[in-house]
Amino acid sequence: GLICPVMWSLSGSGPFPGIIDLYGTGGGLPEYRACLLANHGFAVLALAFYSYEDLPKGMKEFHLEYFEEAVNYMLQHTQVKGPGIGLLGHSKGGDLCVSMASFLKGITATALINGSVANVGAVLRYKDITIPPLGVNPKRIKVSKSGIADIIDALNNPLEGPDQQSFIPLEKAECCFLFIVGQDDHNWKSEFFAVEGSKRLQAHGKKKPEIVCYPGAGHYIEPPFFPMCAASIHLLFGKPVMWGGEPKAHCEAQIDAWQQIQAFFRKHLTGKPSGTSSKL
Repeated sequence: GLICPVMWSLSGSGPFPGIIDLYGTGGGLPEYRACLLANHGFAVLALAFYSYEDLPKGMKEFHLEYFEEAVNYMLQHTQVKGPGIGLLGHSKGGDLCVSMASFLKGITATALINGSVANVGAVLRYKDITIPPLGVNPKRIKVSKSGIADIIDALNNPLEGPDQQSFIPLEKAECCFLFIVGQDDHNWKSEFFAVEGSKRLQAHGKKKPEIVCYPGAGHYIEPPFFPMCAASIHLLFGKPVMWGGEPKAHCEAQIDAWQQIQAFFRKHLTGKPSGTSSKL
């Protein structure tokens, strides 16, 4: 992953609260969200984890040691204001952030945008720990007349049978959590994941996470004014899938979620409540 090149110059002199930003199964290195956050006074590392330069081409297994290097890099960086950093992840990046928060030191705040609390799509390894991916049943995929698949029911339930092994032990985390949830997410059951994550944290005496739900918002909750992505090719399924979302509600959710995410990180990484500025 690369540090966004415009990161420091736009916000005056540091050090700044640090965030690692992860995207989902698209792979590569999307940097636009990191750049936008950097404009708001954060030091942001956009981290690629597959299908980029010398990283593996496919999503077979991930080693948390790679993500640990990124965390340590941020914690030691002179422009990053410690003592801990934040994690921001969308989709598959969300469950990777939950795994990082659960097993790695130095994480203070974790924000998920339509993330999962079960490990999805690839085996996760860390030292002697292995977390298998949540099971998938392709028979539960519905395909419309236009050939676009609805995969909302494809994943197994991480509360049942052997699939419980894929539930990430987020009760080990020492950080605060924010779940941003699009209630019309058709990629997977983001609201269910947030609620089950919350139950598990509270059952272990941990602080209840913040959960912000947006009716009519789909899977791809991007920064404000990005056009809604209603459907596109899913790299794991190899066919076009619907992501959900009703355009007006989704657009409004993107504007509000962007404020919620920044306020969450300001509160937990700087100890100061967010200002009342309405700047995007």
